[in-house]
Amino acid sequence: MKLRVALAQVNPTVGDLVANAALVRTNFESAQDAGAHIVVFPEMVLTGYPVEDLALRPSFQLASQRALAELAKTLIGKTVAIVGYLDQVNGAPQNMVAVISGGEIKARYAKCHLPNYGVFDEFRNFVPGDKTLMVRIHGVDVGIAICEDLWIDGGITAELAARKPGLLIVPNGSPYERAKDDARLALVTKRARQAGAPLVYVNMTGGQDDLVFDGDSIVVDRDGAVIARAPQFIDSLTLVDIEVATTTSQPDVIISADTAEIAQPLTPEIAPPLNDLDEIWQALVIGLRDYVEKNGFRSVVLGLSGGIDSALVAAIAIDALGAKRVNGVAMPSKYSSDHSISDAQALADATGIHFRTVAIAPMVDAYMNNLVLKGLAEENLQARVRGTTLMGISNQEGHLVLATGNKSELAVGYSTLYGDAVGGFAPIKDIYKTDVWALARWRNEVAGKRGEAAPIPVSSIDKEPSAELRPDQKDSDSLPDYLLLDRVLTAYVDDDQGSAALISAGFDEALVRRVIAMVDKAEYKRRQYPPGTKVSKRAFGKDRRLPMTSRWQEGS
Repeated sequence: MKLRVALAQVNPTVGDLVANAALVRTNFESAQDAGAHIVVFPEMVLTGYPVEDLALRPSFQLASQRALAELAKTLIGKTVAIVGYLDQVNGAPQNMVAVISGGEIKARYAKCHLPNYGVFDEFRNFVPGDKTLMVRIHGVDVGIAICEDLWIDGGITAELAARKPGLLIVPNGSPYERAKDDARLALVTKRARQAGAPLVYVNMTGGQDDLVFDGDSIVVDRDGAVIARAPQFIDSLTLVDIEVATTTSQPDVIISADTAEIAQPLTPEIAPPLNDLDEIWQALVIGLRDYVEKNGFRSVVLGLSGGIDSALVAAIAIDALGAKRVNGVAMPSKYSSDHSISDAQALADATGIHFRTVAIAPMVDAYMNNLVLKGLAEENLQARVRGTTLMGISNQEGHLVLATGNKSELAVGYSTLYGDAVGGFAPIKDIYKTDVWALARWRNEVAGKRGEAAPIPVSSIDKEPSAELRPDQKDSDSLPDYLLLDRVLTAYVDDDQGSAALISAGFDEALVRRVIAMVDKAEYKRRQYPPGTKVSKRAFGKDRRLPMTSRWQEGS
C-alpha cells in the first residue's frame, strides 16, 4: 500500500506562536488539498527553534500548550498532522510532537527520558523518548522519533528495529554546517535499514540568531534509497507517495485502520544538493536576512574599505536585503591608498547601494591633539574612530552595523576591540580568509552567468590584504600567509588537534607554537565580538570556548 506524505519544510520564528500556528495551518491545508494522508512539520515548529532558556519559563511552556490546543481545533479533515512544540512534564520542559487528527490531539511524544512515569495520568497517550511512539494511520504503524533520537546509536535505534514500524517519521531541527547534508543522508539511510522501514526526515529552514537551518528534508525507502528530497534553504511542501507495509507492530494509538487511497499518483521531487560554495553562500545570506527581518531592522550599514572582507559582506547583504537597504561608508585616513577609495566606489557603482565618504583624519587629529598615542595605540585609535563613526550613523539613521571580520582574523586576535569589532552582526565571522576569496570569485562568476555586473571589484580580490593603519602596512607583517595560516587554524580550531599532532602532520614547530599562542590569547576578544552565522562544525562563541583566564600552554 502507498501513503502520501507531505514534508512541510518551513521557517518558524522563535516565540511567535500566532504566526507559527498560521504557518502550520496554511501548509496543512495545502497538504490536505494535495491528498496527503500525513503532513509532517519540523520539531518545535510551533514555538520556533531553538528556544534556549525560554524553555525554562513556565509562562512560555503554558503558552505553547495553549497554542497547540487552539491550533488542533483548526486542523480539520482526514489528513493527520505531526506538529512539534514545547510542553512541560512535572514542571520540566519537554521537546514534544503532537499527532493531530480531525481537530483533536490523538497522541504526544517527547524525546527526553523522563524519570517519573506518573505523568501518564496527566498526558493521555503520552510516550517518553526512550520508547518510540507508534501510531496506526490507515493501517500503517507509523513510528515517530524526534531529532537526536535519530542521531544517537543504540537506545531508540534498537527499540525501533524491535517494534518494526511500517513507516518511520523524524521531525528535526538540524542546523546547517558544511557537508552536513552528506552526513544526514548517510544517517537516514542507516536508520531506515536498521528499522526495516521507509523513513521520512523533515528539517526546518531559515535563520535563528547565529544558526541557519537548511531544510534538505529527505525520504528514503526501507533499503535506504532516496525517493524524495526537498531543496536546501527553500521553504517548501514536498509530497511523496511511499510504499509501506501494514499492521507490522503493536501501536500505542490507533487513528485509522482503513486502506489509504491515492487518486492520482505523483512523481516525487529529488532536488539535487548544492555545491559547497553555493551552500555556504545561501547560509550566509539567509542567516543575515532572517537576523535583520526577524529583529525588525530595516537596513544595514558597514564600513567599505575597498578590501575583500567588506566587499564580500556588502555582496552578502545585497543578496539578503536588496541594494537599497545596504549603506556603505568609506572612512579614509591619511594612510588609505587611492585604490581603497576607488574600489569601494566601484562596488557601490556596480551594485547601487547607498554610499558615502566620511574622512576620519580630522577626528583622529582631534584625539591626537589631546592624547599622546604612538605605534599600535595610534593604529587602534583609527580603527576605533571608524567604529564610533559607524555606530553614530547607526544611532542616527537606524541601521544595523555589520562587522566585517573573518574567522582567520578572529582566531588570532587580528582585530581592534571597539574598532572593526563593533556591530550588531558579523556575517563572515565563521569563514576563513581563504574561503572569503573563494566565495568572492564564485559570486562574481554567478553574476557573469546571469549577465549581471560582478558585485566585487577584481582589484579587491587580487590586492594584498592590509588594514592600512600605518604606511605600507600588510597583513603579512603580523601574520603568516593566509593559505598556510588557515590550514593550521582548521586543524587546531575546527579539528581540535594539539601542537604535537600539528607538528607530526608536517607543520613547522615555530609556526605552530606561534599560531596557537595567538589563538589562545585572543579569547577575550572573541567573547566581545558580535554574533554571526555559523557554517562550520566549530564556530567561535557557539561551539568553541576557551577560558579567558588560563595558564595552560598547549604543548608545554
